[in-house]
Amino acid sequence: MSQIVDDAAAFEEPGDTTGAEHPDDAAQRRLGDRLQRLRTERKWSLTELAEESGVSRAMINRVERGVSSPTATILGRLSGAFGLTVSQLLDESLEHDVPRTADPDAARGVQRGATADSWTDPETGYRRRPVSSAVFPADVTEVRLPPAQQVAYPASAYAFLRHCIWVVDGVLEVVAGGEVTRLGAGDRIELGEPADVVYRNPGEDTVRYVVVVVRAA
Repeated sequence: MSQIVDDAAAFEEPGDTTGAEHPDDAAQRRLGDRLQRLRTERKWSLTELAEESGVSRAMINRVERGVSSPTATILGRLSGAFGLTVSQLLDESLEHDVPRTADPDAARGVQRGATADSWTDPETGYRRRPVSSAVFPADVTEVRLPPAQQVAYPASAYAFLRHCIWVVDGVLEVVAGGEVTRLGAGDRIELGEPADVVYRNPGEDTVRYVVVVVRAA
């Protein structure tokens, strides 16, 4: 088992704002409820989930109580522990606006960009927006990574999965298993066996890329 990550040492929490509710507080609470429900379904204690994920017990407790927003790396560790993709872990915690009108677009499952849900890493500003719905057979996610930032996912987040990354705008470096691949707009890469992966933006502009994830046969 990998070393337990204690956010107090490795992941600085954003400063608290006193006297006003942060606009992301409701989203944090929904994610906390989702995480606690998954843990309860598996009959895991906080300690057991900490051992499975490599995330500190204290951090898990704060996420479940909705008082702390996890980083992308921590989400990757938690999703890997449950055998889920990050999108699957986040999906039920996002507030979906289901169309209630007779608009023909709604019948075809159209989702307008202005109403699409997204999740932002509080540490790096990395933002992921689901493109596919929860019932679609593949996870399709648009990601925006700010300049000079990087996010890391452990190998456990890629178990039983196949990944394809396609860069839309900017430059992206993918470090998989210690090997660096530099991608420009229009380039794509398919990841192989599960390995620790780092996505980093070496450029001066935000890089935008699409991640497609399917279960391996």
